[in-house]
Amino acid sequence: MTHGNTAPEELDADPAASHERPTAVVVGGGIAGVTAALSLADGGMDVTLLEGRPRLGGLAFSFKRGDLTVDNGQHVYLRCCTAYRWFLDRIDATSLAPLQERLDVPVLDAEKNRLGRLRRTALPVPLHLARSLATYPHLSLAERANVGRAALALKGLDLTDPALDERDFGSWLAEHGQSQRAIEALWDLVGVATLNAVAGESSLGLAAMVFKTGLLSDPGAADIGWARVPLGELHDTLARKALDTAGVRTELRTRVTSISRTENGRWAVEVPEGPDGSGRIVTADTVVLAVPQRETHDLLPDGALDDQDRLLGIGTAPILNLHVVYDRKVLKRPFFTALGSPVQWVFDRTDASGLTEGQYLAVSQSAAQDEIDAPVAVLRERYLPELERLLPAARGAKIHDFFVTRERTATFAPTPGVGALRPSARTRASGLYLAGAWTATGWPATMESAVRSGVSAADAALAALGRPRGHLYREAA
Repeated sequence: MTHGNTAPEELDADPAASHERPTAVVVGGGIAGVTAALSLADGGMDVTLLEGRPRLGGLAFSFKRGDLTVDNGQHVYLRCCTAYRWFLDRIDATSLAPLQERLDVPVLDAEKNRLGRLRRTALPVPLHLARSLATYPHLSLAERANVGRAALALKGLDLTDPALDERDFGSWLAEHGQSQRAIEALWDLVGVATLNAVAGESSLGLAAMVFKTGLLSDPGAADIGWARVPLGELHDTLARKALDTAGVRTELRTRVTSISRTENGRWAVEVPEGPDGSGRIVTADTVVLAVPQRETHDLLPDGALDDQDRLLGIGTAPILNLHVVYDRKVLKRPFFTALGSPVQWVFDRTDASGLTEGQYLAVSQSAAQDEIDAPVAVLRERYLPELERLLPAARGAKIHDFFVTRERTATFAPTPGVGALRPSARTRASGLYLAGAWTATGWPATMESAVRSGVSAADAALAALGRPRGHLYREAA
């Protein structure tokens, strides 16, 4: 595509190095794109990373609000997220996002004002959760016993069976004796946060993968980790430093408008330049598209995928985050989750934000279709009283700030049948690869899935060039 009457200037990804090393362009600077760029560079390629935003990190980023440094949303990972753990190590950020020593999730029932905990012991699976389940106050004795039986049935599912993707998790739970209370107080407690959908709207295949991997594979698999610094320090600042060190050229505020084959069989990536409509073409041997599914659909050349329109069938799901700054400390724990309340998960972000007085809480609301467009005033009226109900110390505290961040397309929707729509890293076009948490990683839309997709795309590209590398993130297990 050209703009106006000005022919695009054709440039190599790196004219000085193009005859010595194979070249690659990665389109998109989220976690998937950064991972792909680092992995390609580590494999000996000459890499250029193009990102339309003025920063890296995709949908896991930070911004300034006055003196606060605010994450757009709360992101966590688990010990079983070996790829993301490799990524943290690769960008020298492991110490900034530590894991719990052992899984410990405070669960507060707002209606009964009762605190329960989901904790593990050092015993082998499934005994590591037996004590916690036996004393979990939010379920009856019969419900706890039924949960155990359902967990054993879940453990027996074959994750490679495509039929699991066609079923919804909610109906499977009902068939296995799970009451609505059990789904709310346990299964959705974990599932909504990881899948961004309630059980009835989630693929059984994805849900089974989450629970089998996180809770039924290794005693420490579900230990929770999260950044103790702003996400931007990890996914932008340290990621950029790692890219620079690896020799990757990173161009921000650089939006790609098309990709196409050149006459000599290489790839041409077009970037508009300047107000006169002139363009620039960056050529490379390999291109990795690491952008959302709809943008990928629009950039893909015809025939690059079988039924390319299937990408448009991969829906999206929103996440809403409420940010509250109090004049005093109202929460003693680093986080908790709630039952019997619209509040889902609450995290203390005081230290990470740079706040020096009072306390800053972030309320993370997944599967927020009903509230994603609600006015701030409506959300304030609904959630501040709920926080006071859950946190007695908040009663009478002064609110210094209340604001909202909205990610309307935060994740792909994990609906039944989505597995058949998710493409692999390889396309039918030689030298063109896909990355993104929405691709066929086997994981839901998490930072783990993003990293795995970037590694898969890079590995496929390197293998095609006779430079097979293998999945280095397995070393993080």
